[in-house]
Amino acid sequence: LLSPESSVSVSAHNAVVGLAKAPGSAGLWEKFSFGLDPSALQERWFVSEESVDGFLGTAFCPSSCSQSAVESQALIEVLDVSEDRIQIRVQ
Repeated sequence: LLSPESSVSVSAHNAVVGLAKAPGSAGLWEKFSFGLDPSALQERWFVSEESVDGFLGTAFCPSSCSQSAVESQALIEVLDVSEDRIQIRVQ
């Protein structure tokens, strides 16, 4: 993380933490953890095609699925993400 570029904004009903990657870091963040203390952190994934595909794959096809069922799963594409909606195309 790049400390001087990170920020925090708190209001009566919301808090926003802005994080900036250090110049040597590359790639997308996959997930983050948050909580009141380190022993009780909750994990959240950023919305991406890979995380949605992984979630749907485990939700609709548990580990007992055959290889042919896994290969015939739908192609998931995340088109748009905003605060109040997400658009996903399934083929």
